[in-house]
Amino acid sequence: MATSVLSLRMDRELLERLRRHAARRGMSVQDYVVRTLIRSDFDERFQAAVEETERFYGVT
Repeated sequence: MATSVLSLRMDRELLERLRRHAARRGMSVQDYVVRTLIRSDFDERFQAAVEETERFYGVT
């Protein structure tokens, strides 16, 4: 699997919030962000599939 680097610039307050959330789960900030992005991506793809299915079957 190929990997890439993602660099983010964020304010101190946001970074501290991320640190707190990650610490509650015993994770690093990097792992927490990746997990969150993966989860969000899954949620968006799942919602799109549900909407497409509803359109196909005529559900409103």
